[in-house]
Amino acid sequence: MSGLKIAVSGKGGVGKTTLTVLLAREARRKGQKVLVVDADPDANVAATMGLEKEPPPLSQLSELIGARTGREGLVKLNPRVEDIPERFSAMKDGIRLVTLGAVRSGGGGCACPESSFLRQLLLHLLLERDELVLVDMEAGVEHLGRGTAQGVNALLLVVDPDLRSLHTAGRIVRLAEDLNLSQVWAVANKVGSAADARRIEGAVPRGLRMLGTVGAWDELRLAGVHGLGAVPPELEREVGALLSALQRELGAARAGQAGSQEQQGEGAR
Repeated sequence: MSGLKIAVSGKGGVGKTTLTVLLAREARRKGQKVLVVDADPDANVAATMGLEKEPPPLSQLSELIGARTGREGLVKLNPRVEDIPERFSAMKDGIRLVTLGAVRSGGGGCACPESSFLRQLLLHLLLERDELVLVDMEAGVEHLGRGTAQGVNALLLVVDPDLRSLHTAGRIVRLAEDLNLSQVWAVANKVGSAADARRIEGAVPRGLRMLGTVGAWDELRLAGVHGLGAVPPELEREVGALLSALQRELGAARAGQAGSQEQQGEGAR
């Protein structure tokens, strides 16, 4: 899993932030280098991790952004950002967290300094960093443009027994298709019964494959209030199974792509 870039999205309230932190913990427990990016304007990863001191939202570093993107005239679209993750992050239990923050100026798709800065930073994190990067998205893929999407190895959509979460997932799947994201998987969260599992399986949007499930654990329900503390071994095993399943699927996809390219090369000779 080292070096992979995973985006996590889903409807608000489904537990995507908690799952992101759990995946980060599990990967770190297995000895991997992990960086988490909180790309949701309603940032909650720091609280879920139990950080005493949160990293500064990068979108609010006005002086730095102005110096890197230009204060007057045309905005630089590729400002220098390689030093940012180490300078403006927080660490807990070996996991590094960077918080993007919300862009308050300009309109959608604008070339304002904050947007250019965050876009270039996300591009750097997804294309140039060598650790496992987990990106906690808002309910969509708005932070992923065509340039950054090429760095994402998989998109995990968190759903739960509330079928509205599956409707949101269907919308995100269509957006992902527009960005040519082919590895899109659903993770069923808060599954407390066989009836919950059947409800989700019967309503999964077309084109969305199930990766695995996570039970309706009280520790996850309370994580948004008190932070994510110690979790039962059974929950750790569920999360470990998700990581292993994702690794298998991505490994198989890479092998298939390599085989297809080899066949094309033989056909051209």
